[in-house]
Amino acid sequence: MFSLNATIPVFLMMLLGVLFHKIGWIDDGFASKMNRFVFLVPLPILLFEEMATVDFSQIWDFKFLIFCFLTTFLSIALAAAVSRLLREKSIRGEFIQASYRSSAALLGIALIQNIYGSASIAPLMIIGSAPLYNVMAVVILSLSGEKKQIPHQNIWKQTIKEIAGNPIIWGILLGILWSVSRLPMPALLEKTVSSIGGMATPMGLMAMGASFNFQKAFGKRKPAFFATAIKLLGFCILFLPIAIWLGFRKEQLVAILIMLGSATTVSSFVMARSMGHEGTLTSSVVMLTTLLSAFTITGWLYLLRSFGLI
Repeated sequence: MFSLNATIPVFLMMLLGVLFHKIGWIDDGFASKMNRFVFLVPLPILLFEEMATVDFSQIWDFKFLIFCFLTTFLSIALAAAVSRLLREKSIRGEFIQASYRSSAALLGIALIQNIYGSASIAPLMIIGSAPLYNVMAVVILSLSGEKKQIPHQNIWKQTIKEIAGNPIIWGILLGILWSVSRLPMPALLEKTVSSIGGMATPMGLMAMGASFNFQKAFGKRKPAFFATAIKLLGFCILFLPIAIWLGFRKEQLVAILIMLGSATTVSSFVMARSMGHEGTLTSSVVMLTTLLSAFTITGWLYLLRSFGLI
């Protein structure tokens, strides 16, 4: 019941998105705009609120931050090594990105909030993983595939632009500055920020569900299932025991679980397409991981709860 109570509300919101799309209340264009709106406004504000309203000195954990960074780096390296087994070289870049890039912000916050009532540890996990997600995605997609719209010499320029313009990073950084400066949060501002940030989870999850296309989930069957297995099971099997051995528990362990084993983020498809790749494999992995993560995340939570780790 603990595991189901944590995951089912999250995926029911996604199913509502599927339903609203089916009956025509949310079309593809509206779902795309919802996704972008959540990325630009409510989600950064929610992360700002989570950081700004806590004593940052109490939640800062350098060991946790470094673990998230190193684990993300190793996950990317392993996905790159496995991609060498693919005969079709043009899809290797998509395979690598789809294998490691999680919906860490949206699903991580939603699940941690469901279990613990707040998600103050989630921004630390995002700081440790999201910048590396973006940097490596730009580099990998630029160096792979048959179509290369970004010249080789502009890779780092594009990478810096992606990170500097990421509103999620800005939301976290501004929240940290607010907390460290010990500025008071006036009631008027707090209610406004809370109201806007409160839209992030339900709207983002419904938009994700409305964007789900069951037909695309089987576009590149074999590599898609392979990447899905790595994403939802492989990294968790490798790195969760290490996290437990290092002493991570409760919110930290749930955040690590989401970083390692949540569904591939929808933005990976947008990035693959914008950088000249076909995107079929990426969309297939996004669809499959989104569908199957309802079962795998519930299973991982059940296992961790059974051992008294969360």
